[in-house]
Amino acid sequence: MKTHPFKPRRQAAFTLVEMVLVLGIVALLVGAGIVSLVGVLDSGKKTRVKGDLNTLSAALRSYETDNMFLPSSEQGIMALVQKPSSRPAPQNWAPKLKKVLLDPWGNPYHYRRPGQKDKGGFDVFSAGEDGTPGTADDIGNWDL
Repeated sequence: MKTHPFKPRRQAAFTLVEMVLVLGIVALLVGAGIVSLVGVLDSGKKTRVKGDLNTLSAALRSYETDNMFLPSSEQGIMALVQKPSSRPAPQNWAPKLKKVLLDPWGNPYHYRRPGQKDKGGFDVFSAGEDGTPGTADDIGNWDL
């Protein structure tokens, strides 16, 4: 009988270098996905603002139809939610909105009458990401 010298069997497994290489590739792909997702979220917020502005503009026009005037700048958007306390409200008064809307950055929308952009009407706008009205990132009903 022939005897063979002992040969150690190599077990099938991944080496440390292979594992590090795979994890590095996965991390690279996840990083690229996150970077591309940031732009999508920003455009989604702007789209939501435009939808909210359409809702607010329609509610203000409905308020104007019912009352024959638009709310003052002092009353603001709250006039769409609460009965006016200074003037007698019409008997069939109903709120135009259930609650005051907030923009995607958590700030209330701004209302001006007469408007600076729409001289004969009103301006409804979000102060944008910085939360400061009158800056370049404002989004208003003039953008619709």
